[in-house]
Amino acid sequence: MSEVTKLLAQIREGNQEATGRLAPLVYAELRKIAGSLMRQERPGHTLQATALVHEAYLRMDGGASAPVNRSHFFGVAANSMRQVLLDYARRRSAAKRGGAAARRVDIDAKLLVAENTLEDVIAVDEALKRLTAIDPRQSRLIELRFFAGLSVEEVAEVLGVSVITVKREWKSAKAWLHRELGPTKSG
Repeated sequence: MSEVTKLLAQIREGNQEATGRLAPLVYAELRKIAGSLMRQERPGHTLQATALVHEAYLRMDGGASAPVNRSHFFGVAANSMRQVLLDYARRRSAAKRGGAAARRVDIDAKLLVAENTLEDVIAVDEALKRLTAIDPRQSRLIELRFFAGLSVEEVAEVLGVSVITVKREWKSAKAWLHRELGPTKSG
């Protein structure tokens, strides 16, 4: 059992000191995830990776609902970072245009093109909400694979399914998103 998993168990039991000991152990990996997410954002984004890590960490719920292991923790953290970016995009879009309009988004083999606009981020989030209504596990799988950067094996562990199931559902979820988001309309 990793030190992170042990600390998470202590946090779920109400040990507040464990929260303070957890942060230094996970900070570098959280920063790596944030850096990856920020590289997908538009150039000149005013939110920095460090601020993203701090905001997401503050939003994560501790106590009895704390993640159960290291992989689960990073999946929850990546989702929290994604939510911070979405909130930021929505505020910026609302201030700029009075709201976000529906938009088609290009998808590549890694699920999304590297340079997302605010509208792309919002479109993907809306698509994931629709997928959650249809198949919550596939939506969670996308969050864990794409946003958290977890391996197939780590996702299988977090979801409590086999590696084969993750691979099959990953293909299915990407195909569904491709149909939902389709190619960007030109002009």
